Amino acid sequence: MKRFHKGILQTAIAALSITALSGLTLSAHAQQQKIKIGFMLPYTGTFASLGNAIENGFRLYVSEQGGKLNGREVEYVKVDDESDPSKATDNVNKLIKRDNVDVLVGSVHSGVAMAMAKVAKDTGTLLIVPNAGADAVTGPMCAPNIFRSSFSNWQPGYAMGEVVAKKGHKKVVTITWKYAAGDESVRGFKEGLEKSGGTVVKELSLPFPGVEFQSLLTEIAAAKPDAVYTFFAGGGAVKFVKDYAAAGLKKTIPLYGAGFLTDGTLEAQGADAADLLTTLHYADSLGTPRDNAFRLAYAKTYKLQPDVYAVQGYDAAQMLGIGSNAVKGDLSKRAELIAAIEKAKIDSPRGPFTLSKSHNPIQDIYLRQVSGKENKLVGIASKALADPSRGCRM
Repeated sequence: MKRFHKGILQTAIAALSITALSGLTLSAHAQQQKIKIGFMLPYTGTFASLGNAIENGFRLYVSEQGGKLNGREVEYVKVDDESDPSKATDNVNKLIKRDNVDVLVGSVHSGVAMAMAKVAKDTGTLLIVPNAGADAVTGPMCAPNIFRSSFSNWQPGYAMGEVVAKKGHKKVVTITWKYAAGDESVRGFKEGLEKSGGTVVKELSLPFPGVEFQSLLTEIAAAKPDAVYTFFAGGGAVKFVKDYAAAGLKKTIPLYGAGFLTDGTLEAQGADAADLLTTLHYADSLGTPRDNAFRLAYAKTYKLQPDVYAVQGYDAAQMLGIGSNAVKGDLSKRAELIAAIEKAKIDSPRGPFTLSKSHNPIQDIYLRQVSGKENKLVGIASKALADPSRGCRM
């Protein structure tokens, strides 16, 4: 009888050992699985160069960690969103349901980002927005699993409104594409300008991604404002700056813009961009050790000079890295991962920044001036500027 009990005991111990070993094997296997990153960015069209720079920046940070995040290798899945909001919901669902990505990274176009945010909020998928400044992403659409590594459209607009007012310009015309990014940038600018006594006398716009500016430039000339504020990016920014100068307006009516007007576009704009003043959370001549190291690494890796889009991609990866380290690579520990990113001080090439309660960067907005092929630092237009995050309930 004793022998029988002893046999049962040995069998039980063996079974438990096998179960424990199986558990360890499964756990180890889970740790070895790759972290799947879904890039939903523009790789064709007006914003193609922006999408590439964001991806380059993200990959640079991961490569600096040995190609891994807390010991887990990283796999990338890419979708060209074509800057088309009508295709955005289908595209993001492909990444989540077909490709089973762990993290979404995108996008540039605010309309696309809004669709991504809605799906991310509905599914609980971690989303890091590396550019699109749509105010609603960290406003009414805010959610614990949605972060932004870039800016809100309000931030550079508001800062430039204060700058233009301080320069004594009272009557200002604004011009932009008629879409969320343009509308929100102009609203931020108006808020900053009017707070300091200036007035927007005319708001001009054209459908995205149109570049037929001539009739609008004629309206600007007729209005004779003290200054013009604009929001354009990519190919549209190149054409607008060149057309503005060709119309003779640059000599008579100062042009100011959100920094996307001259970021990643200076080579194509040439002399027509000389001396333009813009506001943004990055400049080409910050001269800090952190920024110098980043610029050198980026130039060595890609044989290109980095711009704000590369910085935003790099910081999106940094934020994910901080969260991943906190949970030792186990992204299923969502609450701990989110808490770690929320509390972090991100050591960005733009300068250190923290995140607001709505997960938008609280950051310095710089005043920059075009000199040759650089957006050179003039000073800080607005220190540690936080987006008001109107409508966020989190």
